[in-house]
Amino acid sequence: MSPTRFASEHKWIYWGAIVILVGLLITGLVRYSGFKRTTEATDKADRLSEELVRAGYPAPDRETAVRLLGTDGGQVCEDPGNALKKALYRLQQLSNGATGPGSRPVIADSKAVDAERIVLQVYCPDQVAAFDEAVGDLKTDDTVRR
Repeated sequence: MSPTRFASEHKWIYWGAIVILVGLLITGLVRYSGFKRTTEATDKADRLSEELVRAGYPAPDRETAVRLLGTDGGQVCEDPGNALKKALYRLQQLSNGATGPGSRPVIADSKAVDAERIVLQVYCPDQVAAFDEAVGDLKTDDTVRR
């Protein structure tokens, strides 16, 4: 059997090798971009921990911060000054916890608002001004015993 005849009869081997190589190349590129994103998310989670500890808060679990906030802050950075989040601050999260007619707004601890501001400063600093405007009229004070 001549070499040219062998090559022409077994082209599927060459095409198969090319398909496998292209598949490996694509897999490598996808895994590299995922690794890069994970590294960036880990760096931001570490920075968030440092900033929170510096402000007097406990450090969050690194893996939880990476999963929840990723590289872009996730839900926290999706328009933090919008009406729904403002309503949640006023009507649910910063209330006495009762339901129905017993529910009353409370004076929020200033550290609760400051903690979200720190997250915004790390993950989406361009949103800090909108957040400050949205929560600027909230009445806060040092209400939690330390």
